[in-house]
Amino acid sequence: MGGYSSQELTAIFVMQGFSGLSLFCVFLLMALGLAIIFGQMGVINMAHGEFLTLGAYITWLVSELGTSIWPWMEHIYFPIAILAAFTGTFILGYLVERFMIRLLYNRPLDTLLATWGLGLIMQQAFRSGFGPREVSVSLPGWLMGSWAPTDIIDIPMNGMFVMGITFFITLGVVILLYKSRWGIKVRATTQNRAMANAAGINTQRVDRFTFALGCGIAGVAGAAFTTIASTGPTTGSLYIVDTFLVVVFGGAASILGTVVSAFGIAQSQSILEFFLSGSMAKVITLTVVVGILMVRPQGLFASKVRR
Repeated sequence: MGGYSSQELTAIFVMQGFSGLSLFCVFLLMALGLAIIFGQMGVINMAHGEFLTLGAYITWLVSELGTSIWPWMEHIYFPIAILAAFTGTFILGYLVERFMIRLLYNRPLDTLLATWGLGLIMQQAFRSGFGPREVSVSLPGWLMGSWAPTDIIDIPMNGMFVMGITFFITLGVVILLYKSRWGIKVRATTQNRAMANAAGINTQRVDRFTFALGCGIAGVAGAAFTTIASTGPTTGSLYIVDTFLVVVFGGAASILGTVVSAFGIAQSQSILEFFLSGSMAKVITLTVVVGILMVRPQGLFASKVRR
């Protein structure tokens, strides 16, 4: 393959595979939030990418505070930025559900158009507030550098940190959905809203918290994104199609399907990009995914729900 030795090919696959893991983490965090909103609530949130962008900009603001105004924060600002990104996007998501989404339930086309318009408004707000140019965070020293298990393999530290964040967020979502009282209420509302209301579950509160949580996780995805790329007003819109693809391919409302789908798509794109152009890698990946969905339209792991 291109004149590479077997040792060089092994190193290429390992390093591209780890690069794919960084992309996988962003895909998974985005898709987890979308799987909660789309899979559990049936809401098509076209502004989901803008919540990633908002989380990234919040991280950048905390980075600026930690490097310019409050130097004592320089080495500890990133965990604070992650919490701030989650909190900011969670609050905005709560308000969006309270004043817009709740009026559009069972109207998927209206929800799609409304959230698409919200996304455009947020993009313009980012341009007005932060400028049209992309911004980059100043990573603390402990996120710089790499770990070299061999002479020809270098694994960046920021990638390993993002993987750790993704693992704990995913574990937390699984515990919330399947091991908590709130998760029982969410699944009851998903399966039979009328019966859940009759059983005393405040389904409006469940919807509001579920939507806000999905947006908050997208904010964490934005914080993770700042470790691998710069952020601009339209950054989130570049990932929204891939994120919907991950959720649909894995199976709506299936956390396991979301993880498997995000891993497969991210790894395929990362490895193919080394040998082909980025656009061709995406075309091949999308072609394979669409082909599988034609055979299995319910996705890889369809959830069994009684309605």
